[in-house]
Amino acid sequence: MNAPNRHLLGIEGMAPPTILEILDLAESYALLNRSGKTRRDLLRGRTLINLFFEDSTRTRTSFELAGKRLGADVINMAVSQSSVSKGETLVDTATTLNAMNCDLLVVRHNRSGAPALLAQKVDAAVINAGDGTHEHPTQALLDALTIRRRKGRLEGLVVAICGDIAHSRVARSNILLLTTMNCRVRVVGPPTLIPTAIENFGAEVFHDMRAGLAGADIVMALRVQKERMSGGSVPSAREYFAFYGLDAAKLAYAKPDALVMHPGPMNRGVEIDSAVADDPTRSLIREQVEMGVAVRMAVLDLLARGGI
Repeated sequence: MNAPNRHLLGIEGMAPPTILEILDLAESYALLNRSGKTRRDLLRGRTLINLFFEDSTRTRTSFELAGKRLGADVINMAVSQSSVSKGETLVDTATTLNAMNCDLLVVRHNRSGAPALLAQKVDAAVINAGDGTHEHPTQALLDALTIRRRKGRLEGLVVAICGDIAHSRVARSNILLLTTMNCRVRVVGPPTLIPTAIENFGAEVFHDMRAGLAGADIVMALRVQKERMSGGSVPSAREYFAFYGLDAAKLAYAKPDALVMHPGPMNRGVEIDSAVADDPTRSLIREQVEMGVAVRMAVLDLLARGGI
């Protein structure tokens, strides 16, 4: 049996039993959170540092909540106000953090591979909260938990991931996780937003929403990441919504009981229509946020115990 990994840097290479272990533990935390008995002492005396080089609301806040609900001391580092803004290198930052003797380090960075570099330089367990266009493992785990809770399973489901695949670390992690769990994954979007060789990850490629959504159990819309685009990838918001924005007419191509997801933040009227996003029977978007706390509690718990 392989030794547990002391960091969570990505979904790639993660085996089904490991994924199920995290999801099962997260399920127990979801039930605990709903019961109101949220305070635990598993991480009493441990320090969790949130080190976010990119803006975040959902991910940073849910890691903060997760750490506090497990009893950890949580520190949010404002990178814009730190020495990084004065030119300090990532390795120098790692040296400083190591001297603080933190136990868990959550990192979001605009460069792919930054959390992996920090993991080589610090004694803390490092969790990748999104690095460039590489991965966002806890988002894929919370999406999987959300799907499993509503559909009762993952295996055999058809999941259509729509929109800006090329710039999405969420898409990459979801494709890796869902194909590992024997889902059929489709990516749907304009050719300019579909990366080359995406089929090598086990996804089917569609450029037409009607064909891509036909028979889908889950439809996941992605944010159009204009900040990562060099220009020209999307002609206009109106044109993009006309062809690829998820509205009731396009959702009708999927199964009648298909459910809708979005990792947030949403650009309403660009990648998703408000009526679809707010549909109380078909939208899982609010539940995704709730499951984010439970999944991150499970990840912190397992890493604090020695690894995943």
